[in-house]
Amino acid sequence: MSGGVALQAFLSGLALGAAYGLIAMGFSLVYRLTSVIAFAHGDLVVGGVFIGVLVVLGSTPVAAALDLVHSVWLAVLVVAAGAALSAGVYLVAVRPFLPGVGHRSTRGDVLGWVAGGLAAGLLIREVLGLVFTQDAYAVPDPLRLGSLTPSGVLQLPGGETVAVRTLGVIGIGLAVGILVERLLVLTPVGTAMKAVSEDPTAAALLGLPVRRLVLVAFVVAGALAGLAGLLISPDRSLGVDDGVVLGLKAMAAALLGGLGSVRGALAGGLALGVIESFVVASSVLGPHYADVVPLAILLIVLALGRRGLRSALREDPE
Repeated sequence: MSGGVALQAFLSGLALGAAYGLIAMGFSLVYRLTSVIAFAHGDLVVGGVFIGVLVVLGSTPVAAALDLVHSVWLAVLVVAAGAALSAGVYLVAVRPFLPGVGHRSTRGDVLGWVAGGLAAGLLIREVLGLVFTQDAYAVPDPLRLGSLTPSGVLQLPGGETVAVRTLGVIGIGLAVGILVERLLVLTPVGTAMKAVSEDPTAAALLGLPVRRLVLVAFVVAGALAGLAGLLISPDRSLGVDDGVVLGLKAMAAALLGGLGSVRGALAGGLALGVIESFVVASSVLGPHYADVVPLAILLIVLALGRRGLRSALREDPE
């Protein structure tokens, strides 16, 4: 692999990984407060995109250029739909099975929230499938990142090119991911969430609205999923079932960075995206292994334990 191709693969991987990282941050945020794996989270990405597309473009989307008003409208709708779907999943499919939300001594009805999450994801896919009946759709770019230069591409050393949109996705993904992580650290809401994650009983005794904070966590996770959909969908054809694989990849990223660590989830997403991109660019493996390698990483990290690779590298594992 030449230097130019390697740089192209690296930048493409960072863009892909930025989207994975945003989804993974939602996984980790929800898990940190509830000890629940959000099994429907990948479907929120696809669900948010298709709901926004349905409202703005109808049920036959094509990757046509949008004017500024429709671009803003679509972007807002996708993020809002992701947040609303996530809140709905929590209220209907998760909360009823968590009598002590986030309590470390009891996780409520584990089988209930697992089944509830899986059923919610299946319901989202089935309802979308009633409207969007084709296997895949071309989704326009509401962020209009490809129009930043006349050609839409930039020249790299070695004669290779990279889409301007790729650089825009990297910038937006990293900026939003870092901003959310900092807000969770520096704001009163973030401090309250940290208190709930460490000891929900003590947090409740101190008067913190534990269930409301958990709902906020789900809303933030859903909004991040919707934004990830905006970043990733214009670069590929999107089908209503694609949320399953996206969710598994984001779960791998969250586990790779240490499940429960929001910062680690973003880093894990970037690492996973770069690995996948180099697999696609490799002459040995190629595009057919694009989904295989990330899922293999998921299995390996699961085998190493919940804290992923960090537990294997520690000298004094818990």
